[in-house]
Amino acid sequence: MQYWLLKTEPEEYGYADLERDRRGIWDGVRSNWAAQHLRGMRRGDLAFIYHSGRDRRIFGIAEVTRAAYPDPTADDERWVVVDVAPRRALPAPVPLKTIKADPQFADLLLVRSTRLSVMPVSVAHWRALCALGGVKHLGASESTV
Repeated sequence: MQYWLLKTEPEEYGYADLERDRRGIWDGVRSNWAAQHLRGMRRGDLAFIYHSGRDRRIFGIAEVTRAAYPDPTADDERWVVVDVAPRRALPAPVPLKTIKADPQFADLLLVRSTRLSVMPVSVAHWRALCALGGVKHLGASESTV
């Protein structure tokens, strides 16, 4: 299993929208580097849902339910999407300023490449961010608090 972070503008589609819909297509990614990360996602991987813009917080965790396939909204075969389902809202959304202030996250791509919309998250970072958000490490066979 791999861990990821997906950025979204909450006005367009936030974590609450994903919970309401119970599944969604993660589309609209138009960066080669981010699309490469989407192609690396597998069914069962977990991803933080991060709200950019004004909110700048990790709000929830989603599960990849379908690996990358061609983006139906694009005319260019370079662009792909994945399907995701909500797994758990964070009891304590994690602000970017908290992440940036903590030296253990200095090498997290969210800190280093703030414009990247899809990025991998190491196991150590995943566990630490889950703890900050008020949940136990959430893996494939683990439950939440």
